[in-house]
Amino acid sequence: MPTKIVDIHPHIISSDTRRYPLSPLGGEQSGWSQKRPVSFEQLIAAMDEAGVDKAAIVHASTVYGYDNSYVADAVTARPDRFTGVFSVDVLAPDAPEKIRYWVGRKLSGLRLFTTGSTMPGQAPWLEDPRLLPAWECAGELDIPICMQMTPAAIPQLEKLLKRYPRIRVILDHLLKPDIEEGPPYAKATFLFDLARYGNVYLKLTSRNVEEARRGKATPETFFARLVKEFGASRIAWGSNYPASEGTLRQFVTEAKQALASLPRQDQDWILHRTAQALYPALAD
Repeated sequence: MPTKIVDIHPHIISSDTRRYPLSPLGGEQSGWSQKRPVSFEQLIAAMDEAGVDKAAIVHASTVYGYDNSYVADAVTARPDRFTGVFSVDVLAPDAPEKIRYWVGRKLSGLRLFTTGSTMPGQAPWLEDPRLLPAWECAGELDIPICMQMTPAAIPQLEKLLKRYPRIRVILDHLLKPDIEEGPPYAKATFLFDLARYGNVYLKLTSRNVEEARRGKATPETFFARLVKEFGASRIAWGSNYPASEGTLRQFVTEAKQALASLPRQDQDWILHRTAQALYPALAD
């Protein structure tokens, strides 16, 4: 029986800039969103071709800033295929109000965008006490928080993990560890060390699949180590389509190949069961 596929990291971009005006964080629209924009209708077509059942669409902060309207409208149009992950200004006094608004629009995850193509480096505000009301609101609503961050922010993140042990935190792109030297993957120790926090989850994306084939790294050794440290039930796959260059079908094929050496049960967790646990709206 074919493995079910749930994608927790695609993005969508509308061609209608009047209805969905551009307002990228950092003041500059990301290059990928200009070169390879994909509407939600096109995403559905790509999902059908690739065999992806459902998706948690991640709001494109490098295009729309904190206006999550396009993702919310996509979820409204196709709740049978989508849920959404939104972003808000978590330092703003009205952050909890905004979080409740977007959750009311059927979005089911919060993303903190602290670094990226239009915001190089690592933003320092994870230690700002103004963040705490937003974090606590996410906890009250029982929604996971995605972290787009660099390893430099781990000390700040650990304080939040300890303070809010029941809030599930998903690390985008595995924090992009350097694994080219191969086993025992010493430069990824910072990532493995986070496994001791039971509320930390990993988002394994097409970027990580590509990196696991560079140098002395192999998908068989690296992903086996991830599962050993975290357990497959705390790892979920995301395509990063179309931010990463390639087709969704290609990313699905490559992910399946990269995970093929794992036990079937672990593959099922990574490819759909963990996603459905994090985002119940995507459950069967």
